[in-house]
Amino acid sequence: MSRPATFTYSNQTVQRLGFGAMRITGEGIWGYPKDREQCLAVLRRSVDLGVNLIDTADSYGPYVSEELINEALHPYGDVKIATKAGFVRTGPNAWSNCGQPDYLRQECEMSLRRLGQESLDLFQLHRIDPHVRAEDQFGLLKDLLDEGKVRAVGLSEVTVDEIVAARKIVPIATVQNLFNVTNRKSEDVLDYCEHEGIGFIPWYPVAAGSLARSGGPLDTLATKHGVTVGQLSLAWLLHRSAVMLPIPGTSKVAHLEENCAAKDIALDDETVTAIASLGN
Repeated sequence: MSRPATFTYSNQTVQRLGFGAMRITGEGIWGYPKDREQCLAVLRRSVDLGVNLIDTADSYGPYVSEELINEALHPYGDVKIATKAGFVRTGPNAWSNCGQPDYLRQECEMSLRRLGQESLDLFQLHRIDPHVRAEDQFGLLKDLLDEGKVRAVGLSEVTVDEIVAARKIVPIATVQNLFNVTNRKSEDVLDYCEHEGIGFIPWYPVAAGSLARSGGPLDTLATKHGVTVGQLSLAWLLHRSAVMLPIPGTSKVAHLEENCAAKDIALDDETVTAIASLGN
C-alpha cells in the first residue's frame, strides 16, 4: 500500500520525512557543536533535499538549536519549524520538568525571538509536568493559540487518555512519542492519532538494540534490500501510517543524505510482514 508523501495539520502541509535538530548541539545536548559550519550545512542541505519540517526545542543546547536554525534557514519560506518547551536544563544530559504556565509562556516568547517568527508553526509541550495541574498547562497552550503566538499545538510522551484530556481544552495537531521498529510501546497512541487525523512524530525513529545488531534480523532484511538498517527503519515507519512524521537527526551531511533516501524505498508485503513480526 502506497502512502502519501505529505501530511497536513492546522492548514500546514509538510513532507512526512522531517529532520530532528537535537544533534546539532554539543555533547550531552549542551552548548554549541564542535563543527558549527557542518551543522549549518546539514540544515541547509535538508531543505535542498525537500525536507520542510524541522523539529527542535528550546532545551536543545539550550537555545543553540533554535539559534542555528535561524542562522541557516531564516526566512523560512515553506519550511515549518516545530519547537518545544517544558524542560529546564542545568547541564549536559540533565533535564528537569517545568510546566508552570508563566514559564511556558516565557519560553514561547523567547523561541519566537530566537527563531525570528511572529507566530510559531508548531509549539509542543515537551512533557506534561506532573507537579503542575495538567489543565493549567493545556490552558496556557490554548491561550497562546488564541493569541496567535502559535499556529498549532502538540504534545510529547503522552498516553491516549492524556491526549483526550488535552483535546477538551485545546486542539492537538501532533503527538511526539518514542516509537521505532524495536520499540512500539506507543502503538495504541499511534492508532488513536491515525483514527483522529493527528500527526504522529516518532522520536528516536531508527531501530536499536539486539534486533538491529550487525547480522541480526533487521540487518539481514536491510542487506537483502541493499539499504542500511537506518534507512529500512525509516522506510517502515513511513509505510506504517499516513500520519507518521519521522524526524531522524544527525550532525553530518552524509548521514542526512542517507536518511533522506529512505523516503524512496518501496517495501514489499513480505518485508513489511517480516518487520511487523519483529515486534511480537
